[in-house]
Amino acid sequence: MSKNILIIILFGLLVSCNESDEKKWTLVWEDNFDGDAGQLPNPQYWKFDVGTDWGNRQLEYDTDRSENVSLDGEGNLLIIAREEQYEGQNYTSGRIKTQDLFDFTYGRVEARIKLPWGQGIWPAFWMLGANITDVGWPQCGEIDIMEYRGQEPSRIHGSLHGPGYSGGSPITSKYDLFNARFDTDYYLFAVEWESDEIRYYVNDDHYLTIKNNEPPGEWVFDDPFFIILNVAVGGTFVGNPNENTVFPQTMYVDYVRVYQ
Repeated sequence: MSKNILIIILFGLLVSCNESDEKKWTLVWEDNFDGDAGQLPNPQYWKFDVGTDWGNRQLEYDTDRSENVSLDGEGNLLIIAREEQYEGQNYTSGRIKTQDLFDFTYGRVEARIKLPWGQGIWPAFWMLGANITDVGWPQCGEIDIMEYRGQEPSRIHGSLHGPGYSGGSPITSKYDLFNARFDTDYYLFAVEWESDEIRYYVNDDHYLTIKNNEPPGEWVFDDPFFIILNVAVGGTFVGNPNENTVFPQTMYVDYVRVYQ
């Protein structure tokens, strides 16, 4: 066999191996938030959590009003935290979810988001197990794709909550920007969720992997999950707003996509 033929064969094998190792994702669900300014998000995709204090001492009342959650007419979803008296609370905001409308097991889920900022502002892009009404939290599992303290505009957190590793003791890691902030531009936040591990990304920069043998308790991430987007005000993770916190504060969501 000539040297040139051997090189061609070896190159072909290398290309074949690389192609087989590369993950091929197929888009199965998306919302690009197209619609008129002031329109509520598509009710076929999203429903609202309406109320206050979801277990984290949050201060806002989450509403289903367009003043807190609406499209901007330019392909973005806006979730707006406001300082105002409403239903006994001093702040309002929004919290939407795909519960009972869309859930999935395993895949890549991503959202392109520009974050708000300020002491006591707590936006998140996350998922809960669809069996939460049957087994409760944290047995249902929680995948925090992106959590953020508004007073730390260059840092986000990715976390996993389950039985024995929840609340203030999740499996977690942080991702820091250098000479940049999450409130001045859009960033892509994603997880790739498989049966044996969950991988976390910012702009496709892989910064955390959690394997199914790592949690100190049961791995509860082999069942369907639904998606949540919200902006909290105050709470155990961020503390209360202060005199330097400017309102309103808006989280801009360009799109949410799920691949399998």
